[in-house]
Amino acid sequence: MADVVQYRLERMVHELDDLERRGLFTRQEIAQIVKQRRKFEYRLKRPSPLKQDYLSYIDYEKRLDELRLLRRKAAAREMRKKGNRKMKKSVSDFAGVSRIVEIYRLATNRFKGDVELWLAYLEFCRERRNGRMKKVLADVIRFHPKVPGIWIYAAAWEFDQNLNAAAARALMQSGLRACPTSEDLWVEYLRMELTYLNKLKARKVILGEDKGTLSRDHGDTDEKQWRDENKELFMTLEDKRENNEEALDVQTEESEEKLDLFREHGLSILRTVYSGAVEALPCNFNIRTRFIEILEATDLAHSEEMRKEILDEMKRDFSKAPEYWEWLARLNSKRTEEAIQIYEEAIKVVPSAMMFTLYIRFLRDVIGHRTGETQSSGLFSDSDSTVDPISHALMVYERAESMGCITEDLACQHISFFMELGRLEEARKLAEKLCRGKLADSVDVWVLRLSVEMRCVTNRSGSSSKLDLLSVYELIKTVVTRMAVSEAESLWILALKFFSNQRHCFDKLVELSLVSLTKDGGSDDGFSLSSAIVNYVLQKDGIKSARAMYKRFLALPHPGRAIYKSCIDLESNLASAGDRDGLVEARKSYESALATYDQDVSLWQGYYSLEIKMGTSETANAVYWRARKSLKDNVSLLSSPNL
Repeated sequence: MADVVQYRLERMVHELDDLERRGLFTRQEIAQIVKQRRKFEYRLKRPSPLKQDYLSYIDYEKRLDELRLLRRKAAAREMRKKGNRKMKKSVSDFAGVSRIVEIYRLATNRFKGDVELWLAYLEFCRERRNGRMKKVLADVIRFHPKVPGIWIYAAAWEFDQNLNAAAARALMQSGLRACPTSEDLWVEYLRMELTYLNKLKARKVILGEDKGTLSRDHGDTDEKQWRDENKELFMTLEDKRENNEEALDVQTEESEEKLDLFREHGLSILRTVYSGAVEALPCNFNIRTRFIEILEATDLAHSEEMRKEILDEMKRDFSKAPEYWEWLARLNSKRTEEAIQIYEEAIKVVPSAMMFTLYIRFLRDVIGHRTGETQSSGLFSDSDSTVDPISHALMVYERAESMGCITEDLACQHISFFMELGRLEEARKLAEKLCRGKLADSVDVWVLRLSVEMRCVTNRSGSSSKLDLLSVYELIKTVVTRMAVSEAESLWILALKFFSNQRHCFDKLVELSLVSLTKDGGSDDGFSLSSAIVNYVLQKDGIKSARAMYKRFLALPHPGRAIYKSCIDLESNLASAGDRDGLVEARKSYESALATYDQDVSLWQGYYSLEIKMGTSETANAVYWRARKSLKDNVSLLSSPNL
C-alpha cells in the first residue's frame, strides 16, 4: 500500500514544481499539500474506504484549485502591470481537474449504485468542460438504465450544451424503451421535441424566411399596436408599398403556409407522443393533465380539437375518479357557473363523501376570494356574480347529508360554517340533529355542539344563566359517561375551561371525573384528566387545595403514572423554591409511585436526582442501592449519568 501511495505522490512532482516555479505556492505550502494528499491517499487505499473519504479528498482538491486560480489571476494582473505578456498555461493548470476526475472515477467504481455520487461527477464534468462528459454519461447509463432522471439529464446535456438534437432524441427514445412507465420521461420528451421545433421556427424567422413562433404570446399584437402608433416612422415604406403590394401578398401567403406546416408538425408530434404515453400508462391521470398544460402553452394547428379529444378520453377513463372532476372544475374555475355545473355532474356520477368534500372546498375558495380573505392567483373571475356561493355551499352540505355521504369531517365543516356566518341557532339545531344520528359517537361533533351551546349560554341574559349552565353540564355528563376518558380528551378540556369559574358545576365535574377514572383508570402517558384538574385547582385555589385534590386522585384503584409525575414535578418545583413541605410531599409521591412502578428507570433517576440536589448523601445512597436491588443491576440504569 505504501508503495502505491508513494508512486502516486511522485507523479505529482512536475505539477508541484510548476506551482513553486510560477510563485503560486511557497515551499512550505507545497509541503503541507503533499502531507494532506498523502493522508487522503492512505485513506483511499484502506481495505474498505468510505464514501466520505472520497468526498473529503474531492472537496480538498476543489478548494485547492480555487485558491490556485485566485493566485494565478493575481499574478497575471501583476505581469500586465509590468508590461509582460499574458501568463501561458502549464501542467499545473490542468493537473487539479484531472486529479478530481480521477478521484470521482475511483469513487464511482467503488460505489456504482450511488446515483447521487454519479450526478455530482456529471455536474463537475459539465462545469469544467474537460471532455469526459460523454464517457461518464455512458457509464452511468450502463449502471443505472432504470433511473429516468439519468436519461433526462443526458438528453438535456446533449440538447442544451452539446447542441446535438439527434443524440438527445436517441437518448430519450432509449430511455422510454428502458423506462416506459416513467411519467417525467414522456413529458420531457414532448417538451424537447416541441422546443426543437420552435428553435427551427425561430431560425427561419431570424433568416427572414418565416415569421411567428409556436409559443402563445402577445408579441405580434404589441408590435402591430406600436407600429400603428408610430406610423410616421414608416413613411418611406408606405411610399413603396403600392409597388410591392403583390410581392408582399405572395410572401405573406408563403409565410402563413410555412407557419401552418410547423404547427401541423407540432400537433403530429404531440399526438404521437401522447398516444405512446397513454398506451404505456393507461391509468395515469396526472400525465394527461400535464399534456393538456403543454398543449395550452403552445400554438399548434387544430389544438382545440386535440384538447377536446384528450378531455373526452379522460372523461371516459377517469369519470369515476374524484380527482378528475376536481381538476376539470379547477380548469374552468374562472367561470364559476361552469365549474359548479361540472361539480353537479360529478356528484351524480360519483356520489361520494370525497366528491362532496372537493365540491365544498371549491365553494369555500370562491367565498374566500370574494371576501378578500384568500389570494386566488387569478383562478376566479370577479365579473361572475350571478351565483351566491354561501347559499350554494349550505345547499351542498344538506345534499351530502340527504344522500348519505355525510362524514365526521363534513359535519364539523357544516357546523363551523354556520358559526362563521353568525347563525348560532341553526348551528345548534344542526349539531343536535347530527349528535342524535349516526355521528353520535363522534368526539369532534360533540365538541362543536358543546362549543355552540356554550356560546349561546354566554350570549343570553344572566337571569337564566344557572339553568343554562346546568343544561350544559347535563349534556357533558351524557356524552362523557358513554366514552372512555382517553377518547373524550378534548371534551374534558373544553368542559374544564368553561366551568373553571363556576364553583358548583366545577365540583360536580370533578366528581364525575372521579367516577370515570375509577371505571377506566388513569393514563400512564399522554393526556391525564386528573393532572389537568389539579392544574386548574392550583391556579384558582392554591397549593393546599391542589394537594388535597391530587391525593383524592391518587387514592383511586389505578391513578396512572401521569398523575404521579405531575405531582412529583409540582412538589419538586415548590421544594426548589424553598417550600419546606414540598420536599416531604415529593418524597411521598416518589414512594407511592415506585410502589406501583418499581421497574420504571426514569422514576428512580428522578428520585436520585432529587436527593442529590436537596437531600443528603445518606438518602441519595439509600435510593441508589434500592434502585439497584429493584432493577437488578439494569444496564440502562447503571450507564445513566444520573446514577
